[in-house]
Amino acid sequence: MSDEPEHPDSKLTRTKQEWAEQGKFLTGQTSRPEADRLPPGQHLVRNWPVLDLGLRPDTTQATFRLRIDGAVDLPALWDFSQVMAQKQTEAVSDIHCVTTWSRYDNRWSGVATSDLLAAVRPKAGAGFVVLHSDDGYTTNLDLADFAAPGAMLAHAWEGRPITTEHGGPVRLVVPHLYFWKSAKWLKRIEFRTSDAPGFWEVRGYHNRGDPWAEERYSD
Repeated sequence: MSDEPEHPDSKLTRTKQEWAEQGKFLTGQTSRPEADRLPPGQHLVRNWPVLDLGLRPDTTQATFRLRIDGAVDLPALWDFSQVMAQKQTEAVSDIHCVTTWSRYDNRWSGVATSDLLAAVRPKAGAGFVVLHSDDGYTTNLDLADFAAPGAMLAHAWEGRPITTEHGGPVRLVVPHLYFWKSAKWLKRIEFRTSDAPGFWEVRGYHNRGDPWAEERYSD
């Protein structure tokens, strides 16, 4: 029996599945991140919209645990103090959500994924990562995207701890992909030798999610 929470059949989930079936918001345009800051079909917002699956865990810094395992030489189980004991990085990046909003210049603090990789040492055959969240959510990345510059396990935004509604105490930030790949409420990072599509990927969303190529939905 799975120990993952069951997701409610929320209106948002049903709506986003319909968008995938309809190809909603697709413009057919392409752009390059080095030339175009706003990807095709996106619009700018000043706030930070809150989107989740209807289950918001009550994990705190005191109860936080992150398991890092699978195809690695040095599996780890970090509490929040151990996250803070790692090399700390600050970065500024943009958010691009598949629901068409983008927010510029977000200031993050946390552990760069490149430093996490150095700590756990993925095995030679590990080419994929699956992120598991405390609300039962999952999403998948290839190792190159997980390790990309700017990607991090973030615990602070704009100089303050990330709030629960935005995925605190620790969430993933992968700014070069649509933000559904940046899993909230991290509880496990699983390194794999084979891919394993996650919650939205099996519901019609693209397996990679490059905003500049407008990879919103699967073919």
